[in-house]
Amino acid sequence: MLTLFYHRKHLQWGHERQNWTMEQWKKVAWSDESHFLLDHVDDWVCVCHLPAEEMAAGCTMGRRQAGRGSVMLWAMFCWETLGPGIYVDVTLTHTTYLKIAADHVHPFMCTVCKNSSCLGVSGSLIPADAESFRCFRESQEFVEKYEGALGKGKGRKLYAYKVMMMKKWMKFQRDFENFRTACIPWEMKIKEIESHFGSSVASYFIFLRWMYGMNMILFGLTFGLVMVPEALMGRPYGSMPRKTVPRSEQAGAMDFAVLWDFGGYAQYSVLFYGYYNNQRAIGWLKFRMPLSYFLVGVGTVAYSYMVVIRTMARNANRDGGGDDTSFNFSWKMFTSWDYLIGNPETADNKFASITTSFKESIVEEQESHKDENIHLTRFLRVLANFLVLCCLAGSGYLIYFVVRRSQKFALEGLENYGWWERNEVNMVMSLLGMFCPMLFDVISSLENYHPRIALQWQLGRIFALFLGNLYTFIIALMDEINLKRREEEVVKYNMTVWQASLYNGTVDDNSTTSTIPVDPADVPRGPCWETMVGQEFVRLIVSDTMTTYITLLIGDFLRAVFVRFFNYCWCWDLEYGFPSYSEFDVSGNVLGLIFNQGMIWMGAFYAPCLPALNVLRLHVSMYLQCWAVMCCNVPQERVFKASGSNNFYMAMLLVILFLSTLPAIYTIVSIPPSFDCGPFSGKKRMYDVIQETLENDFPLWFGKVFSYASNPGLVLPFILVMILAIYYLQSTSKTYKAANMDLKKKLQTQNEENKKKNKRAALKAEAELEEARNAVMDGERNYIHPNGQLLSRIPPPCGSADRPPAPRGSEMAGYLPGNPRQPGPRRQRSTNSHRY
Repeated sequence: MLTLFYHRKHLQWGHERQNWTMEQWKKVAWSDESHFLLDHVDDWVCVCHLPAEEMAAGCTMGRRQAGRGSVMLWAMFCWETLGPGIYVDVTLTHTTYLKIAADHVHPFMCTVCKNSSCLGVSGSLIPADAESFRCFRESQEFVEKYEGALGKGKGRKLYAYKVMMMKKWMKFQRDFENFRTACIPWEMKIKEIESHFGSSVASYFIFLRWMYGMNMILFGLTFGLVMVPEALMGRPYGSMPRKTVPRSEQAGAMDFAVLWDFGGYAQYSVLFYGYYNNQRAIGWLKFRMPLSYFLVGVGTVAYSYMVVIRTMARNANRDGGGDDTSFNFSWKMFTSWDYLIGNPETADNKFASITTSFKESIVEEQESHKDENIHLTRFLRVLANFLVLCCLAGSGYLIYFVVRRSQKFALEGLENYGWWERNEVNMVMSLLGMFCPMLFDVISSLENYHPRIALQWQLGRIFALFLGNLYTFIIALMDEINLKRREEEVVKYNMTVWQASLYNGTVDDNSTTSTIPVDPADVPRGPCWETMVGQEFVRLIVSDTMTTYITLLIGDFLRAVFVRFFNYCWCWDLEYGFPSYSEFDVSGNVLGLIFNQGMIWMGAFYAPCLPALNVLRLHVSMYLQCWAVMCCNVPQERVFKASGSNNFYMAMLLVILFLSTLPAIYTIVSIPPSFDCGPFSGKKRMYDVIQETLENDFPLWFGKVFSYASNPGLVLPFILVMILAIYYLQSTSKTYKAANMDLKKKLQTQNEENKKKNKRAALKAEAELEEARNAVMDGERNYIHPNGQLLSRIPPPCGSADRPPAPRGSEMAGYLPGNPRQPGPRRQRSTNSHRY
């Protein structure tokens, strides 16, 4: 039964279409549903009978239990054809009806009426255009989502249960996200530092945390695939000469000075290359130790390349190209505060962060409008670069001189010299890395660059300093490797004579010769240049770490204590004068991390312990430098906003990675390994372990394919194709970047035009409102009442008694200031329409 409302709607629909033609009715589709009984009528049958009277068996009919005594069918047809017939196996509710209309009516109407508009008619009126069916679909989804809240009984309880579970799931997701954020190492420390010192200082600690994560992976590879298998499955200490301290060194093998230089028992351990055996398979697992050692060395470098390039790409994508300069100060003023903060300490940090952010923006705005004397600036910049080149040349010569002097000491015997002579190279390099950046910082004050550009120049100069010192050290180290190889030839000859002396001399043919059992500590051995290289890099890392920590404690902590407690009794203000509190040196610390990592990549092949030492160093540095920067340093005078992507740091790290792998690759490919130490002893080249594995563990055809693939005739064209592909991709990226910049400029121009247009519209609306106000104030006019009386008053309102009210809804265009009402037909006002 239709309600009164729907009865009126149906009647109105019929009156509106009572004059339709046959062609119009042919475009109408009709649908309805019917209920068919399978056994009997579903009405109740009332029978009057006496209390003891029974019903006749032939006049009774059984009932179906649990329903299924009827079916519901829905069908549709039009003038041209029959439509779909649907079996409705559920109760026909508003949700089911909307689903049927959306799934079947719209496809049928689109098939029948391809080039004209059609109308669908059913128990409820359904327009058949695409927009209406989209609304039907949205209505269906809304009803399905909130059906429980709209219904009663079990449906409402189920909906309440769903809502409760959804809230619990959202709370779990929020708690899990907070837990994941809390699990990020040192996240709160870095946020606190950023709130007080700005994003430039925080970027260093973010970079340090990233380096820590990468070195954890490198440490896991070397520790799990090289050091642990050799310690558990390899031959034990003392079983062979390479794993035994020589007899002449055993007396002082446990001295602190010897262990500090990584000699004695530290030298003959899994920490260095020479301890590992060249046995092809070790232990009951038949672990391929030489192959694993080589592949881990190559894999650590490959992983480093992959993670650095991937991080650079992700940062470049994250950097984006949006306009972050429009209304910069307005955004910071009205949207910076977090109103969910309930902790006073967090509120203080947020306040400091907003203040620092304003300082950064002010510096950015000042630098963009700065006027300068271009000729004086160019002269000072040329002078600064000349002084920097002089410093770089002097430091390189000093390193070369010290290394040559240390080689002279080594030939004469280091036991005749003191601690400084034995560690002169490492200490000089560490001192140059500590004092030269300070000198560069003083020189950079002449150039008057923007703080961010000045930081990049400072990083580039320190980069050149460290790189020159490092390659000078490597060149001197190559000379020492050549000396060790010449010494190795002498040792080979002496070992041949020594082995011959173990026999009993010339004997008869019927007699047998026997060798004398020799303790491994008494066997002569070669110099093992690989272990020597590893020791040099380990000493360099340790001395650089100790120099950094001592400088931190003396240069920052003791300086801060002196300024803090002696400021009250000094002749001038120590906090604002000399020496004052120190500022955090972002450039020096970043370059220290980068070159420390470069030495790790360069020496990890000969000292597997280097990644572990670097992880320990980074872990301690994070806590120590976080404490020092919060307790001993002050924010920089010119706070600036660091680059959001930090790709400048990553670019320098990628360059030092490439330059660090060159010496390691050269030694692996060109220099033969030592004959009596390391996993590659007895081979002509270290990479021969790959060919040996292919010949023994793989089919013959696989070795041939590998040899053909490694042929220079195929490798060189492949490298050429890769270079061309890189050039093409780089050109494409530049084109896309230029297109993005053009689009950005167009958007900015359009934004400016929209601003001007909105301003003009606002001014025009203001003028029209002013005119309307003046018209109301000055627009009194005279008119004659029907009784002949002359009146002077404001005209009556336009909504008179006999005028129908204006229609409301989408059919009436709204009136806005600046958009005058379109003229239209006006009704003539009768004389009796005025009200008093």
